[in-house]
Amino acid sequence: MGKTITFNVNGAKKQEYVEANTLLINLIRDRLNLTGSKYACGIGECGACTVLMDGKPVLSCLTLAVDADGKSIVTVEGLNDDVSRVLRESFLEEGAVHCGFCTPGFLIASSYLLKEKPSPTEEEIKQYIKGNLCRCTGYVGIIRGIKKAAEKLGSSS
Repeated sequence: MGKTITFNVNGAKKQEYVEANTLLINLIRDRLNLTGSKYACGIGECGACTVLMDGKPVLSCLTLAVDADGKSIVTVEGLNDDVSRVLRESFLEEGAVHCGFCTPGFLIASSYLLKEKPSPTEEEIKQYIKGNLCRCTGYVGIIRGIKKAAEKLGSSS
């Protein structure tokens, strides 16, 4: 048994028929062809599938598509504000990207962090990204990238 849902994704209104058990990650990747969010662990442990739902991070591998009905979804492809642009630059400058598989989830979490706390401490950064796993970087470059983005954004306001 399915349902037709209406939602916004990256600013565009969408209407999709989904089965009751369709996961949001599958709707995003397979039906909407937004492949930035990654399906990795499938059990909410790695953060690679993180998207913003009504402005808050959610794990799309644990979220049913029907829960997006009437909501606004932002995937990594939809991160197009100054915070996100500066984050991407800072990640590159600080070597926060290696294989890149985890990067979309880190960018979503970091974007949310910097909007909530424009000048985060290192402890706050670690707290906000604790649900995202990376097997390549050792997190040092990621933390430096977030700090650098906060500094750049702080100096531009």
